[in-house]
Amino acid sequence: MGRRPVTVRLARWSAEHPWRAIALWVVFVAVCFVGGNAAGLNEATDADQAIGESGRAQLIVADGDFHDPAVENVLITARAGTLDPAAAKAAADDASTRLRQVDGVASVGTPVPSRDGAALLVPITMSGDPETASDRVGPLRDATASVQAAHPALRVEQVGGPSIGKALDDTLGKDFKRAELLSLPVTLAILIVAFGALIAAGVPVLLALSSVAAAMGLSTLASHLVPATDTTSSVILLIGMAVGVDYSLFYVRREREERAKGRAGLDAVEIAAETSGHAVVVSGIAVMISMAGLLLANDAIFSSLAVGSILVVAVAVTGSLTVLPGLLAKLGRWVDRPRVPLLWRLTAPRTGRSGPRFWPAVLRPALRAPLVTLVVSVGLLLALAAPALGMKLKFPGMEDLPRTTPAMQAYDRLTAAFPSNGTSHTVAVRAPADQADRVRVALTGLAARTAADPLFAPAEGDGPKIRVSADRTVSVLEVATPYATRSDEATRSMHELRDSFVPAALAGLPGTEYAVGGAVAGSEDYAAHIREKLPIVMAFVLALTFLVMALTFRSVVVALTSILLNLLSAGAAYGLLVLVFQGEWAEGLLGFTSMGAIVSWLPLFLFVVLFGLSMDYHVFVVSRIREGIRAGMSNRDAVAYGISSSAGVVTSAAIVMVGVFSIFATLSTIDFKQLGIGLAAAILLDATIIRAVVLPSLMTLLGDANWWAPRFLRAKPVAGPVDPPAPAPELVVAR
Repeated sequence: MGRRPVTVRLARWSAEHPWRAIALWVVFVAVCFVGGNAAGLNEATDADQAIGESGRAQLIVADGDFHDPAVENVLITARAGTLDPAAAKAAADDASTRLRQVDGVASVGTPVPSRDGAALLVPITMSGDPETASDRVGPLRDATASVQAAHPALRVEQVGGPSIGKALDDTLGKDFKRAELLSLPVTLAILIVAFGALIAAGVPVLLALSSVAAAMGLSTLASHLVPATDTTSSVILLIGMAVGVDYSLFYVRREREERAKGRAGLDAVEIAAETSGHAVVVSGIAVMISMAGLLLANDAIFSSLAVGSILVVAVAVTGSLTVLPGLLAKLGRWVDRPRVPLLWRLTAPRTGRSGPRFWPAVLRPALRAPLVTLVVSVGLLLALAAPALGMKLKFPGMEDLPRTTPAMQAYDRLTAAFPSNGTSHTVAVRAPADQADRVRVALTGLAARTAADPLFAPAEGDGPKIRVSADRTVSVLEVATPYATRSDEATRSMHELRDSFVPAALAGLPGTEYAVGGAVAGSEDYAAHIREKLPIVMAFVLALTFLVMALTFRSVVVALTSILLNLLSAGAAYGLLVLVFQGEWAEGLLGFTSMGAIVSWLPLFLFVVLFGLSMDYHVFVVSRIREGIRAGMSNRDAVAYGISSSAGVVTSAAIVMVGVFSIFATLSTIDFKQLGIGLAAAILLDATIIRAVVLPSLMTLLGDANWWAPRFLRAKPVAGPVDPPAPAPELVVAR
């Protein structure tokens, strides 16, 4: 008898020494978490995140080492009709007097009237670190509120970066707190329904949470090699809960199934390790390969997400192979306690032929008419994917932030009265110090030319403000446009600057380096970056996943069909995103305002996450089908056995993911709504239509060709680890 697989040996040791396994796991998680906190987080810098020409502009500005204090404004407008200049001046003077006495205010500027006389603006410069200004803006808002109370006939509002940041932090903070509070009970409730027992439902959640805690600490350590970003911890939580619950769900269900057949506790754990444990290892490798593809994007954000995701998947796989068998062995039949009476009767493992008739009914068309079923189902998915051909990529702008806060409503009134305070382009110039005067003259002329163009907004007050660094080597000009960040007009204005205005203005100045940046340029550059890197990442993920699947199942056909099915699933998810979010029909249903585009980073991130998570289901289902083949079943009966025996656990795992991802769709910002809907819809499509209709019809149609491989790849025939029962009569199809 050959050497047992490593998954079985690990599981046996863990089951025979449960307290040691549990103690080692607790120590491992604690060391990772505490060690990570002690090491501290190394965050990505602006230089790490610079992309395209907008990134170069950002670096040029950073080299100027400008002092950029936080700026707030008091906006004074009429509640109705026209603004009374005398009343507005009195309110502005009152605001200036009160704000000069507030701690944290460095200076109060001269009131600036709008061009149409409909508003008066009082600029305020804050002292201290601009990064913490939003945390210190409260006293300023209180002073503005007191001015409003003293002048009730006018609308007196505070608006600026810090106050908007504070309002958004409060709004998004409540959103995320609600999401966190909902995600755990939703996951636990779904698992209780899936298992019908409280302890069995709690085990996957416990493993997932401990995996996330350990990965958080490890990612903090890893940040000293690959700098982290603000989103890393959120993605670790998202991916960690998904795979941690999935892996332990697969394992626990198989162990319960084997015990229901009468096997002893240790034997049941060993079989679960040899079957589900092996599937967990393969799917974990597939997920890590997918996430590693993000490293090829040459992007600090995606690199940090890749490292965090790989770590949490590796930890979850390790936990499912080590501590989980020991925990199950120690619990024994207590894992099925306490039982939820009705749910237990519906979900308890069955050893006989009788069972729910739902899945046999779903499978019947694929088994009896595989060609027709395949053509119809693939045709529907391709039709759903077709809108993806018209996908547009943009970053959300200020116009896409929720308008439920007074700060954002004031921002809209500010940009309407003072367009130069809205969207702007940054013209950054680096030149020798002796050219500084000539650069200033050139930028002044550039500002005059843009002021005469309807695509741009003229500067308010004293004219264009050109900043020059202390060493006179860096000059910066902000050129405003009256259009929203992601509008076509704003994009055209940016290209006008890059292609015409700026080159013409700076022509003839020796040793000059320049770049046009800003929010509009950043959105366009990042979209171009994603379009360039997406094919590279996809090719990497597809090639390595093909190799893993071919080596795992010893079949080129299984590997190729796995790739094609996941591409079909991803395409359908892309098409659905475009249908929902690039149009306006779903705005009222989902509570968003369409930006006419998909968030730039989402297609790449969605592809790798979906491709990785989809492999969980695919590996698990195909493994059960191969068990049937090894046990001597015909290909058709093996397909029926594999799909029907795995349908319950795959459905449960998918519902957990869909439930958690759907919570993201309730958040206020458009990017998280798109992320939540995209992931939830993709997982739902993948676990239902792809795995329950397309996969069985394709494998039934291919027959024995499913398992073809070149001679060097073929494995010697081996007996399966289990003896699958004959398929239920409903699934037996006359030949």
